[in-house]
Amino acid sequence: MSHVTKISVITTVLASSLFLGGCGLFGEKEKANIDPPEGVTLVDDEAGLKEVDGKEATKTDSKEEATKTIKTELYLIDKSGFVVPQTLELPSNTAVAQQALEYLVANGPVSEVLPNGFRAVIPADTHVSVDIKEGVATADFSKEFATYQKEDELKILQAITYTLTQFDTVDKVVLKLNGTEMKEMPVNKTPISDGLNRSVGINFDLSNVTDVSNTMPLTVYYIGGEDGSYYYVPVTKRVKESNTDTITAAVNELVKGPGLASSLLSGFTDDVALIAEPKTEDGKVTLDFNENILGSFKERKISKEALDALVLSLTEQKDIESVEVLVQGKGGLVDEAGKALTEPVSRPAKVNTGSF
Repeated sequence: MSHVTKISVITTVLASSLFLGGCGLFGEKEKANIDPPEGVTLVDDEAGLKEVDGKEATKTDSKEEATKTIKTELYLIDKSGFVVPQTLELPSNTAVAQQALEYLVANGPVSEVLPNGFRAVIPADTHVSVDIKEGVATADFSKEFATYQKEDELKILQAITYTLTQFDTVDKVVLKLNGTEMKEMPVNKTPISDGLNRSVGINFDLSNVTDVSNTMPLTVYYIGGEDGSYYYVPVTKRVKESNTDTITAAVNELVKGPGLASSLLSGFTDDVALIAEPKTEDGKVTLDFNENILGSFKERKISKEALDALVLSLTEQKDIESVEVLVQGKGGLVDEAGKALTEPVSRPAKVNTGSF
């Protein structure tokens, strides 16, 4: 399927579901029950998360202890083999980072909330402990950890790193096996750097790269899933190291879309383009596009997929906290619910939180 064909299919299907559902960018109400995610909503942040003596703790009323939950991103593997964040309501726990990894273990507690088409990444029966000190999360796994298939090795490394670094108290990750620090993964011997962080990348796309030397990683978000259960997928691509304007580079990768052989989709048509250099100030980046970014010229409406992808992709970059979109130098845009975008859009605390 060509890139243009993919665009028309995803735009038609997603637009119809969004308009029928009437959901805005941040407007969905929380569900009372834990349902498998069917799509994407960007939500508020986790309240009260703090670090106490190297462990995370949440403020909890003792009367609500049994029922209180906390939104947590679990990086799971979808049926296409991508590592994808899914935000689930997990029981409130004083050690939320350890609980997050425990929910990555196959046949463990995640089995009750696992979204359709997804699987856990850590081998069954693996025991894990997590200790956080001075921004470093040390995850210690039992011997069962070393029983995974070698083709899952990078996915496991990415899933653990991204799951733990969602927490503000974690800057780097150290992995241990039975108390001994790992310098390489145990099955396929992938080297482990000194203190893992999100620079390891995720879901590598090298489809348009013939030589990785003199390139650098850049992570953008595309659309995965299928009709009725779409979600955002982070993908690390390679761009020229000489390209100092990483903001424009990220926008260009969104417009190019994933490789033709990929099952992922883009929320952009290939005639979308920036007409001015991005401007950054106090954590806000301002982007000025041609009119092709609009889903409706008359109403100056921007699609949810395009806006979400821009916000998620650009706030992956250091010191960027929000995104303002202009068209032909002017604001006055509205989202698909018809709400005026009067303020820059910030990154949500959690990704892939529920249905459209």
